[in-house]
Amino acid sequence: MFEELLSREWTIDWNALAEAGLILLIAIILALIINRILFAVLHRIARLSDTPLDEMVFQRIERPVRWSIVAIAIATASQTHSVLMSIWEPAAKFVVPGLVGWIAYTLVKAFAHALEYRAELSEDPVASRSRRTRIAILSRTATFVVVFITVGLMLLGIPGVRDIGTTLLASAGLAALAVGAAAQPALKSLIAGLQMAITEPLRLGDLVVVDGQTGRVEEIRMSFITVRTWDERAIIVPTSRFLDQSFENWSRKSEKLTGPVFLHLDPATEIAPIRQEFLRFLETQENWDKREGKLLMTEAYPESIELRLAMSSATIGDLFDLRCAVREHMLQWLRSEMPGALIRHRLEVEGANARAKGN
Repeated sequence: MFEELLSREWTIDWNALAEAGLILLIAIILALIINRILFAVLHRIARLSDTPLDEMVFQRIERPVRWSIVAIAIATASQTHSVLMSIWEPAAKFVVPGLVGWIAYTLVKAFAHALEYRAELSEDPVASRSRRTRIAILSRTATFVVVFITVGLMLLGIPGVRDIGTTLLASAGLAALAVGAAAQPALKSLIAGLQMAITEPLRLGDLVVVDGQTGRVEEIRMSFITVRTWDERAIIVPTSRFLDQSFENWSRKSEKLTGPVFLHLDPATEIAPIRQEFLRFLETQENWDKREGKLLMTEAYPESIELRLAMSSATIGDLFDLRCAVREHMLQWLRSEMPGALIRHRLEVEGANARAKGN
């Protein structure tokens, strides 16, 4: 009896198998031909467009669409042959959700890339950073949702996992509490990321100050933000921290900024010549945007005075270079033209001894 059952189990209808293989091969070849014709037409249409965005999108979706057409061809061919149907039905529970998720994932990435390309063409740097920030956060959120749903649908194709899901639904109250407690950090990061995209307290490329460290926002993710400092260090800050705590954003509205240079001079110094030289030097600097140029005495102490030289530039980088140039020039000019204005605290021992001997 056992030998008969074993012989039946290993009996293979080679004719049916060969027929199924031939049908499968024809279906795949036809699918590849249809895919090639379809994308040849799409690429030709994209070349006629004034923007390269169409070509970018078609290139990114070509591979998942190709395999989806092949899957459709196999599903159609399986309707004509029982052997193909017996193979395709269990495989379709994983292949179909995977291909649909792949297409959705690729479309999200393609459209995000196209929108980023358009944002970079904007003449307004602030508006460009705003769009890029929203695109980055929302595309990552959409990607997470697509991957989560795709994996969930593929797992539901496994009978054991489906049974576990049914059991969990039966005790939905306890399951919701357990899942909510376990997913609290992830949900907090997700909500913080969406709130960051909507309210925009900072954007990609903004110059911020966090914990006394100044740097540019290099990357915004759902759970953390990367700030790159001037010496190329990367500061990793949780996204929720920017919503819970205060921080400085130097480019919130625009890159235009006003910055000071401070000079500490002798109280007997005459201010008018210094102001005149400062304004004259500003007129020669390309980085000065002429919005602000002013010299004021902000403090007066018994042994020194403080002069604040305020200047403005169109960008933060230009302002840094301008402040360095003004600081260097003014000190050099004071050394050559008004050396008495510089404060000196020196112990002239030899001179004091000579004067003592002379007396």
